[in-house]
Amino acid sequence: MIMGDSCQEGNNLRQHFIRQISTRLRFRGQICQNDRSIQTETEVSAFMAHKVQKTDEEWQKELTPEQFHIARKKGTERAFTGKYNNCKTTGVYKCICCGQELFSSDNKYDSGSGWPSFWQPINEGNVETETDSTLGMVRTEVMCKNCGAHLGHVFEDGPKPTNLRYCINSASLNLEEKK
Repeated sequence: MIMGDSCQEGNNLRQHFIRQISTRLRFRGQICQNDRSIQTETEVSAFMAHKVQKTDEEWQKELTPEQFHIARKKGTERAFTGKYNNCKTTGVYKCICCGQELFSSDNKYDSGSGWPSFWQPINEGNVETETDSTLGMVRTEVMCKNCGAHLGHVFEDGPKPTNLRYCINSASLNLEEKK
């Protein structure tokens, strides 16, 4: 077999795999942003990296309409309306969708922003970020690494030692109180 043929076969197999995944996702109603199907291996890998994968219908059965809108459709709750904004209870904040531990009350502070704010996640490996250029500005979106739920945004105006402010929607969280 000629080396060029082998490489071409590999490329054809990759493209076939990408088309299969894209078709499955389209069928399940899980199209990427802007109703654009998955086109590259990187996009397939990013989608497949989430351990918890459910259809919109499955999420809607498990979440309230507000939780679904915010966590699964990248919505935002109004400032100063979330149940954890002024919460001083000790515990661990978990993802509303999958229960992944995300933030500790030990790292929560009052930023005055109107949303629960944390200066670091409980474990860097439990969250992921990506650039969000919606609403005419560029921000860094924060998501649950386990299920891809939208949590909020992170800004570089927080307290030391990280100088980060994880500005998180209460509707994306569930507080497990420390006993």
